[in-house]
Amino acid sequence: MHHISSTLGVPEATYVPRHVAIIMDGNGRWATQRHLPRVAGHSRGLDAVRAVVEACAARGVQYLTLFAFSSENWRRPADEVSFLMRLFMTALRREVVKMHANNIRVRVVGDLARFSPRIQQLIADAEARTAGNTGLTVTIAANYGGRWDLLQAMRKMLQRSPMLDPEAVDESVLAPHLAMAYAPEPDLFIRTGGEQRISNFLLWQLAYSELYFTEVFWPDFDAAELDKAFASYRQRERRFGRTSAQVVAPSGLSGTA
Repeated sequence: MHHISSTLGVPEATYVPRHVAIIMDGNGRWATQRHLPRVAGHSRGLDAVRAVVEACAARGVQYLTLFAFSSENWRRPADEVSFLMRLFMTALRREVVKMHANNIRVRVVGDLARFSPRIQQLIADAEARTAGNTGLTVTIAANYGGRWDLLQAMRKMLQRSPMLDPEAVDESVLAPHLAMAYAPEPDLFIRTGGEQRISNFLLWQLAYSELYFTEVFWPDFDAAELDKAFASYRQRERRFGRTSAQVVAPSGLSGTA
């Protein structure tokens, strides 16, 4: 599947973002505010995932990417990490059944080798079961890092073409090896929980994404909050390097990115 790179051309601007990428932050702080253990926040966060998946499907979003577990999250306390792994397994077993019933495709990207064989098998099963679905594609970024993605893409590129002339390396040679080569670049990036960082998420893919930050903790992020993000997105003028005058000119007159 070929998608226009935002640094090489001008992707079509759409009323509803085609691809929404979310850092689901604030589960632990949500729980702490309520004098609950942090893991209770992660459990409630799974409810928010369900609500946002349903809302995106209903609104015509084509790709939803959720940053579930970063390559840095292993540094958390061991009991919290093990709970997150159990929650991941539960989601892969239960939620995927519901998503499959709703024609949703599930994909998982990241360095999966670090997960237990059981989780790796559940991931493979989820992807295989939903592979033929034609609705929303939900991508779970698990043990994912943006720098890891770039490095693994370079390694694959060099493995496939060991005699590659350095001068021949351009975006079109590298990009197909990125973990999310099957999706257009995110139109809208959302981070909940008040932090305003990309935190080693989709470093290559977020080059021209609209960024939306909210103080709302992830367990409280629902369809109404998603609509606020979409309303903000619709106020943006997506120029992709062009001037405002070029953006309003007829499409045939648009300049380069």
